[in-house]
Amino acid sequence: ILFLIGDFTGMIGDPTGKSATRPPLTQEQVIENAQSYQDQVFKILDKEKTTVVYNSEWMNKMSSTEMIQLASQQTVARMLERDDFSKRYKSGKSISIHEFLYPLIQGYDSVALESDVELGGTDQKFNLLMGRELQKQAKMEQQVILTMPILEGLDGVQKMSKSLDNYIGIDDKPDDMFGKIMSISDELMWRYLELLSFESLETIASWKTEIENGENPRNIKFRLAEEIITRFHSNDDAKQAQQNFINRFAKNKVPDEMPEFNFDAGIKIANLLKDASLVNSTSDAFRMIKEGAAKIEGEKISDRNLVPEAGTAVYQVGKRKFARVTIT
Repeated sequence: ILFLIGDFTGMIGDPTGKSATRPPLTQEQVIENAQSYQDQVFKILDKEKTTVVYNSEWMNKMSSTEMIQLASQQTVARMLERDDFSKRYKSGKSISIHEFLYPLIQGYDSVALESDVELGGTDQKFNLLMGRELQKQAKMEQQVILTMPILEGLDGVQKMSKSLDNYIGIDDKPDDMFGKIMSISDELMWRYLELLSFESLETIASWKTEIENGENPRNIKFRLAEEIITRFHSNDDAKQAQQNFINRFAKNKVPDEMPEFNFDAGIKIANLLKDASLVNSTSDAFRMIKEGAAKIEGEKISDRNLVPEAGTAVYQVGKRKFARVTIT
């Protein structure tokens, strides 16, 4: 197995699914991401059977002449067959020349690696086919491509993405994984089971029948959460996360362990929630307060301009995020 890290293409910026030019990553960001990718992927792949390769190994050696020769193998018309490029072109939005290079270089990776099978999401189909085309032009046997469905995020609308904050991270703590899985809609639960569970489709179909006959969907989510957490942590972690969830939400208990923060007196509630990592921004804090999802010691916060009193209290946003805050 070859696990390819696109450190060279990462500095271009993947335009897939983007309605505007994506900012390229710095070398430092690429290196940091590459380490994170390895930490996560070896929870899935067998490290002894996997070789990690970086496409900068061959792309950094490519001369400008060779790059132009590579670019000459495709046309602008072919690039505009990509759905995202086509939409941007028709709507008058800019497409930078370097973005055309992304699928070209990703396709060339297949030539450099002499790959026979490549896996990718359905959103990468154009890039994967580009690899086949370039292999054919290089008089190589064309790779087989396997595409996987794109998993919707926790919102059930957009694809799962860290930047959209609608994701379950492979390296999330068991309690966080469990809480996130339990937060998905009953309808989305079936999609997650089909794409993430190792249970057969026949078994999943039988669970649907159980739901139709009155079974609580929560119990099916428990099974899904246990399976996923066991895969990335352990079965003991999964069972403990389930018990913690039951204690916290079914019995309305506050978790024993939570992040702790200290702030100076005078801090406004929106800034406190943001700095305690309970929300992503002050505007997010205002929204949570308006929706009644922000609490101090179990009491809803109603004043968005509140300046909390000095002392120690448990702050909560939504069902899963808690922090013990001391104000002095």
